[in-house]
Amino acid sequence: MTVREATSEDIPELVRIINAAFRVEDFFVNGDRTNRVDIAKRMSNPAVRFLVVDAPDSAGLAAGVQVDVHETRGHFGMLAVDPQFQGRGLSRVLMNSVEEYCRAAGCEDLEIEVVNLREELPAFYDAMGFASIDTAPFPDTSKLRREAHMVRMTKRLR
Repeated sequence: MTVREATSEDIPELVRIINAAFRVEDFFVNGDRTNRVDIAKRMSNPAVRFLVVDAPDSAGLAAGVQVDVHETRGHFGMLAVDPQFQGRGLSRVLMNSVEEYCRAAGCEDLEIEVVNLREELPAFYDAMGFASIDTAPFPDTSKLRREAHMVRMTKRLR
């Protein structure tokens, strides 16, 4: 599977796969995870890139992730695999690409925040070499159906 950098033409598909993949959070979050304006705004930031995998059987996307670099620290988020392509190793493909991208950009560490209510996520990222370092407030508490916070995780790249 080939990973490429997304373009503005990919925005509708990025929105679709991110919102579809994040439906699992409906038990604690109201509404969609993102929209076209949000993704376009993120893409306009020179530090931000979206890496994507094209769907093998259509003009759409199978998976995508946001990655940004701030000096020697990389950060990623919104890792999303279209539900019809889940379980095929695309998360690992994207994670490898994120790490390669960040190393090439001179990053020493890679970070992510995961919501505490998604109990499977810390274990998933722990298996990929990440460690929990602390917590942070949920970014938009107005969307919450119940109390939640973020778990900050990091991985040494060098």
